[in-house]
Order: sequence, then structure tokens, then C-alpha cells
Amino acid sequence: MNDTFAELRRREFSRLDGLGHVYLDYTGAGLYAESQVRDHAEYLCHTVLGNPHSRNPTSQAATQKVEEARLKVLEYFHADPAHYDVVFTLNASGALKLVAEAYPWEPGVQFLLTADNHNSVNGMREYASCRGAEVRYVPLNHELRVSDLREHLTCPDCTRPNLFAFPAQSNFSGVKHPLEWIDVAREHGYHVLLDAAAFVPTSPLDLRRHTPDFVCLSFYKMFGFPTGVGALLARRNLLGELHRPWFSGGTVRFVSAQNPVFLPHVTGRAFEDGTPNYIGIAAAASGLEFLRRIGVENINAHVMGLTAELMDRLEGASHGNGAPLVRVYGPRDLERRGGTVAFNLLDPAGELVDFRVVEQRCNEAGISIRTGFFCNPGAAEFAFDYHDDEAFRCIQTMTADSFTLQQFSDCMGDQAVGAIRASLGIASNRADLVKLMEVLDTFRDAPAAEPSAAQIAAVATID
Repeated sequence: MNDTFAELRRREFSRLDGLGHVYLDYTGAGLYAESQVRDHAEYLCHTVLGNPHSRNPTSQAATQKVEEARLKVLEYFHADPAHYDVVFTLNASGALKLVAEAYPWEPGVQFLLTADNHNSVNGMREYASCRGAEVRYVPLNHELRVSDLREHLTCPDCTRPNLFAFPAQSNFSGVKHPLEWIDVAREHGYHVLLDAAAFVPTSPLDLRRHTPDFVCLSFYKMFGFPTGVGALLARRNLLGELHRPWFSGGTVRFVSAQNPVFLPHVTGRAFEDGTPNYIGIAAAASGLEFLRRIGVENINAHVMGLTAELMDRLEGASHGNGAPLVRVYGPRDLERRGGTVAFNLLDPAGELVDFRVVEQRCNEAGISIRTGFFCNPGAAEFAFDYHDDEAFRCIQTMTADSFTLQQFSDCMGDQAVGAIRASLGIASNRADLVKLMEVLDTFRDAPAAEPSAAQIAAVATID
């Protein structure tokens, strides 16, 4: 397996070593294989595609590629076309917004979501709240997992539509939440929205075995190219319960300007606003084929082998006085977790090293990591052990115009206001881990350094 992925890196990702990059931000974005770009460029150079909202030859060619891609998405996730439809979107966030704006929120309906969720899921609560629905969060334990979901599945009126949302894999800690929750929540009267964006790049999702009502994903996180294309996989019977607040080109079959009437499409096309990214969608289909040839199970085995080594290296790092150099957030073992590891560094006295200082040294060494909250404030708040009243007091002292990360950090005292995230993927290798640890080792036995004015200015917000 190691030889297979070493050859894959040489053949498809040679630019990493050629340019001296250590890429450890796969949860932020996947990397495209060189053959994906060559094959797609070759295809575009030998075809003519037009706007698919027509019946001319170039339009029909584009329509055919879009529909082929739709079927390939269903096939890749083993989704029965009789039960699931595919809506192409800009990204996973675009898919979530479609559900949020069209879900039948009203008083008596509940939106239940885990505290571990991306901000694009958190943002759905604004639609729910403004229409009178109740919003509730499920808390996390010290491993950033949910201790007992069932005790929170108490909808006010289970005869009405209620929605439960959770990530298959945390983009903060790498925790894999049980897909069995889907059936449990549905048994308690909830529709289920599964955020699969961080999960599907390295893990198989079989929609024959697990049948959420909605699934969102971004293709660039899976295979890097193209950006600007994602998908909502939705159960066909649920699409009819969504009520969009507007229509646009491509979503309707007939519109009258003389009379306030329109006839929407009755499939997922009713949610695809305007002209679809038909050139990008064609590239997404070939990206899925690239992953299929390698095998997502093989990718998972490769990534988890490296994750085990990274965890061992982080947990074993210490100062000369025996104090730990690293504090890992979330599970310390490999059970039900993915290749995303969040951590902070500690000085010999056990004080936090500012993540901005660590990020700068990684940048200087050509190492791409991610720092901050990773657009997942709930997981961060539980990881950093924030007290609700203390964080609320600090937030209340600032406005949107005046807020800075440094002000929030000063108000929160010695608590973390950001972490470091290393995430592994298809082209990662052992040398990447060695180079990361070489940078982290420069903090061994050294007092915590304060961030420079430039570092403070560069990281002005929580993200």
C-alpha cells in the first residue's frame, strides 16, 4: 500500500516535492491529480459545449454531460435513483442554504443540531429562528463526541417536520459521528441532514445502508478540481416538502409576467438556479472516476496509517522537564476518527503557545496547515472548555466593526482562542510528518513567544 501511494504521489502530485510543499490542509481542500487536469483540458479542446437550457447541438452536448454526472454521483454513493435526486450547487454551503431557505420552519418545529458543526450548518438556524422554529444544540463531551443522542431527540411535536443535522466527520477534531444516528433520529420523528463534506474524501458513504434525507458535499474537498461545484443529494419525497421563496432561470417550466403564476420543475432541477456550471460538472464526474479507480477504502487505510503515526509523534513530544509539548483536542485513539488532528503547543510551564506563532514558522518552512476555529465554533468552544457566561461577556464588549481576535483573546485570559489543524489526504506521506515535527520541535524547551504585530494583524477574526 505504501508503494502504491508513493508511486501515486510521484505520478499525480509531483508538484508537491518539485515546489517543496508540505500540504497538511486536506480538510480545507483536496488536491487535484495532474491527470484530472490533462484529461479535462483534452476533452474541452475536442468538444463544443453550450448553455444547456436549449435544444441546439452544443446545448444538448452540455445537457448530456450534466445528466451523466448526475448519474455518476448517484452511482458513486450507491444512491437509488428512484429514491434520491442530485442537485448541483456551488459547494456544500450552497447545498445547505437550499435546505435552510426552503424547509417548512414554523412554530412548533424544531431544528436540532450537534454543537460540532460547520458554520454553514450553524447558519441554518437563522432561517429556522426567523420563522418561529425552536433551535437546540446537542452538547459534546471531553472527547468532542456526543455521549447519548437519544436523550436529546425530544421534538415538541413529532407529527410536524423536524430537522436534525450533524457532520459525518468533524472538520475540527476528525471525530466520526455514528451514521447509525440517521435511523435513530428518523425513528424519533426527525428528518436528517448529513454534512458529508469532511467525510467522503477518505471514507465510503453507502446510501443503501444509511439513508439520510439530505446530504451535502463539495467536490473540491474530495479531489481538488473543479472548485465551485458541490451537490445536495436529497430524497425525492422530501424535495416536495421544500418550498423555495423564489424561482429563477432553470428552476421553472413556465412563468407568466401578466399573471402571478409559475410552474416549477418537479425534480432537483427546481433547485439549480440559473445556468449550471456545466464545464465544472463534467470535470467532477471524472474526479469521481479517479477516486473509484484508487478505491476510497484504500485511501482511508493510507490516511489512517499516517494519522496513527502523527498521533504517536504528537503524544510523544515533550520538553526536557518531561512536560508535554502538545495538547491534542478530541479522541487520542483511532476509533471512529478520521485524518484530521487539532492541537495546540505548550511551553515547559504548561502555558499555551500562541497558534499564530506556530503558523508563521510553518509558513516559513513551506508547510500548509490551518489555524483558528476552522469554521466550527461549537467544537472549539467545547475543546477549549469555554464557559457560556464568560464567552458571552467578552463578545458583548465588542461590535462587528470593532471585533478583533486579539481583543477577544485578552478578554478570555489564558484560554485558547484558536488551534492548529493538520489534516492528511491522498498524497500525504511520512516525510510530511517528519517536516511538521521538525518545526514543532523548535518550540521544545522554549518559553511561549508572543505574536508579532504583523501576525496579530494577519489573523484578525475567528475562523
